[in-house]
Amino acid sequence: MSDSGTYRTLIVEEREDRVVVTLHRPGARNAISGLMIGELHEVCALLEREPRLLLLTGHGGVFAGGADIAELLERGRDEALRGINSRLFERIRRLPMPTVAAVDGWALGGGAELAYACDIRLAGPDAVFGNPEPGLGILAAAGACWRLPELVGESIAKQVLLAGRNLDASAALACGLVIDVVPADDLLTEAHALLDRMARSSAVALRLTKLVAGAPGAHPVADDLAQAVLFEGQDKRDRMTRFLEKKADRTDREA
Repeated sequence: MSDSGTYRTLIVEEREDRVVVTLHRPGARNAISGLMIGELHEVCALLEREPRLLLLTGHGGVFAGGADIAELLERGRDEALRGINSRLFERIRRLPMPTVAAVDGWALGGGAELAYACDIRLAGPDAVFGNPEPGLGILAAAGACWRLPELVGESIAKQVLLAGRNLDASAALACGLVIDVVPADDLLTEAHALLDRMARSSAVALRLTKLVAGAPGAHPVADDLAQAVLFEGQDKRDRMTRFLEKKADRTDREA
C-alpha cells in the first residue's frame, strides 16, 4: 500500500489490487477544477499502465458539488470543443478494470457526470445527484445527456436534465442509478467490500466483460459542439456572474 503526496486536489492511495481516489478541495465542495481534471488524467494513465480497480469518493461528506463555476465562466468555444471534462470522464468510463463511485452528499453537475462515468455507484443516505447546468446557461455536456438515459431511462433522465429534478439516495436506488444505500459511516467499508468481491473474480474476465458491456454508442462530440455555442453566449456569462456574486455575498454575510 502506498500514498501519493504529489497531488494537490486528490488524495490517492495505491493498493495491490485497487487505487482509491478521494476528491479533495476543502472549502470548494470538491468542485472539479482544471487542476483536478489534470490530476485525474494522471490517475487514468496509472490505471491504464497497471490495470486495477478504482474507487472514487469525495472528502468531507460531499462527492463533488459540480465543476468550478469561476473557471467555466472564462471558458469559451475553443475550450468547449476540447471537451475538457467530457474527454476525462470518457477516459474513466473506458478504464480497463471496473470503477466504483462511493457518493455521499452532493454530486451535482460535473460531479454527477463523474459518478455517471463510473461502472457502479454506491450511495450514502445524504447522496443527491443532479444536473442544474441549464440554470447557468449551459448544458450537461460531459456525458449526462446521453449517459444518464442509458443508466436510468429517458423519462427520469429528462426529469433531471430538463426539469431540474434532483435524485436523492432513495430515488437513485429506485431507478437503479446506485447499487445500494448504506449508512454514511459504512460507505467506504461497503465500497471496499464490493471491490473485494470483484477482486476475487478473474481480472481478465472482468476486463473483457467490461469491454463487451461498454460497446460503442457515446457521442461526446455532439455535446462539445452544443457546449461551444453556449459557452460563447452572454446568457451563460450573466448567469455565472450572478451565481458568483451571490456566493460572494453569502460568504461576506457569514464572515
